[in-house]
Amino acid sequence: MPNYEVSRTPHAEQRRKNLRNRSVKSSLHTLEKGYLELLSAGKKEEAAKQLRTLSSALDKAAKSGVVHRATADRKKSRLALRLARAK
Repeated sequence: MPNYEVSRTPHAEQRRKNLRNRSVKSSLHTLEKGYLELLSAGKKEEAAKQLRTLSSALDKAAKSGVVHRATADRKKSRLALRLARAK
């Protein structure tokens, strides 16, 4: 805990942001895992729907600063390539 009263507010704000970022990143990982499971099961149409959901979630996370914009774009690109290469 901070030693001075003035330091408490930024510390509390950091904790709130950390919890929010962790929650969003966790949901992104869960969505990505579900997408990859659909791909490996060969369910291409369902995977395409999941990719749209995942892309939207990545864009929202990038917009709010949870992940960098380039990171979100790179992930979307690589995941779309995997869908295109799926048989």
